[in-house]
Amino acid sequence: MPLKIYRLPLFLLVVLLPFSAAANFDFNANCVKAYQSIFELKLGTAKALIAAEKKARPQNSIVPLLENYVDYFYLLTNESKAEFERLEANKSSRLDQISKDDKNSPYYLYAQAEINLQWALVRGRYGAYFAASREINRANGLLKDNQKKFPNFHLNTKGLGLINVVIGALPDGFMKSALSTFGVKGDIQTGISQLDKLAEELPKSTYEPFYEEVIFYYAYILSDVAKSPQAYPKIMKYTSRIADSSLLKTYMQAYACARNGKNEQAIEILESRPKGNAYQPFAYLDYLLGVARLNKLDVKAAANFNQFLQVNKGNNYIKDTYLHLAWISLLKDDTADYKAFLNKVKSNGATYVEKDKQALNEANAPTPHLVLLKARLLYDGGYLTRALEVLSASKADDFKTVKDKAEYAYRLGRVCDDLGKDDVALAHYQTAFNTGKGLKYYYAAKSAVLMGNIYEKKKNLVQAKAYFNLAIGLKDHEYENSIENEAKQGLKRIGG
Repeated sequence: MPLKIYRLPLFLLVVLLPFSAAANFDFNANCVKAYQSIFELKLGTAKALIAAEKKARPQNSIVPLLENYVDYFYLLTNESKAEFERLEANKSSRLDQISKDDKNSPYYLYAQAEINLQWALVRGRYGAYFAASREINRANGLLKDNQKKFPNFHLNTKGLGLINVVIGALPDGFMKSALSTFGVKGDIQTGISQLDKLAEELPKSTYEPFYEEVIFYYAYILSDVAKSPQAYPKIMKYTSRIADSSLLKTYMQAYACARNGKNEQAIEILESRPKGNAYQPFAYLDYLLGVARLNKLDVKAAANFNQFLQVNKGNNYIKDTYLHLAWISLLKDDTADYKAFLNKVKSNGATYVEKDKQALNEANAPTPHLVLLKARLLYDGGYLTRALEVLSASKADDFKTVKDKAEYAYRLGRVCDDLGKDDVALAHYQTAFNTGKGLKYYYAAKSAVLMGNIYEKKKNLVQAKAYFNLAIGLKDHEYENSIENEAKQGLKRIGG
């Protein structure tokens, strides 16, 4: 049984927590309950508690901070740009109220930083990078000032750690350039160390109620930004303390499992997730369950993807959902439906997130070879032995196009790599690199990074550096920014 967060009695919690620097930053029992409800994704409950607090104590400047948390998680779960545009006007009035309050409270600068950072993180999802960079710069400055004034206020580290990692991982481009102009620089390892230390220390401190928020950001960083090999064990370890009634816990654990080849566990977590009208609708979880089920070649995953399309009110993951439905048709040998779903990929949804951009690319590409599609899905689910069996039943000459030959070698390399067969993996990656380096597909560049990783593990830093540089040298291919960033992080690790 997972260890549950111990909920102190609220009256005792308020006495113990470092909240009451001034009456107008009053994190009282009602506010604590609202905050806890937000992080269980019970946003309706949180709104009711916040409304009661606002009526009873209209000058309490914790209220606008909590209201911003509600908007933030509503937008993250809703994925709607229209809702983002409707709600972003709330930012200025909330900052106005807080800025008129007690400057001697540790929450004075902290709350302003949090609001700026939350809007930056949402804004960046829709390509508004300059505005997001200004908000990150503002949040960074506020948190650093607050750290000087209140060095024992642990919550400063949460935002500073997040900023360090996000900025450190940004590819060269407009947003990184804008932040550099503002003087904001980041370092992935520093940020990870800050958040890792906070995750360990918070449960032993009076800041324990903020634990779930810290783990939410830390999970995002480990999985999506740093792509850490420790993402799965760390996320499962830290989330085990969180109550099972938290839908956010479901998301963090299922996502970590799905991203790290623990497919059966992801399915189990998603199918047993808490449900009910108290929870914020979270259509992405239906999409994630569909992805996990299809990764084991279960064509009944179509029901989960269709559920996502029915419930979803936002713009994201629609193209990728139709692409997965197209793949299901391909697995069922239904060519007509396959083409119909590809047309829906092209005509529905947006391309704000990488998954949808790639889905559109794939909809315009040649039909995937069935062997390669099956191997790809099985690999993503962590079914390495099954994936190897599928690939081993074919040979390179069975594939007619250069693209398919490159992908075949790449898929073999990935499976052998994860099975610990380093030298066999290197041979396949080298074939994928040689075959695919003139193509727009990502197989060659990603193979170069993965070869660099293997040589780094073997302590052959000369070869590791050479392959990381080869990856950086390849241009105009899929996932160029993220692959180049992986290679640059590799060079940084080995001092290259």
